[in-house]
Amino acid sequence: MKIDVQKLVQAAARARAGAVAPYSKFKVGAALLTPAGRIIGGANVESASYGLTCCAERIALFKALTDGEKKFVAVAVVARWDGGPMPCGACRQLLAEYAPDARVFVADSADLDTVQKFTVRGLLPRAFRLAS
Repeated sequence: MKIDVQKLVQAAARARAGAVAPYSKFKVGAALLTPAGRIIGGANVESASYGLTCCAERIALFKALTDGEKKFVAVAVVARWDGGPMPCGACRQLLAEYAPDARVFVADSADLDTVQKFTVRGLLPRAFRLAS
């Protein structure tokens, strides 16, 4: 499947507008792409109890999974951060479980044309797995 990287990055930038970040002011948007071409967006949501905060990548993934999507080919993540925001360890683990073959694109919201490219497996080699 040919991935329209700019379309996916733009979707993540639009999702970022829904971020709820009253404490850090660090707004992040993510967009997941399914093999059928569906794009599911998500934005970070903060809590005064920081441990309850949820990242944009996980919000998008949870939305997609609960909507019945099971396969993903790519995820884009956008925030105002030099070079683009990298997924945290928790997001990398969940992506490794539910989107292990996905491509990952990150971009600074101030420069959406400059996109860093990774793979989920490259970001979290040897991810935790339950024994089968």
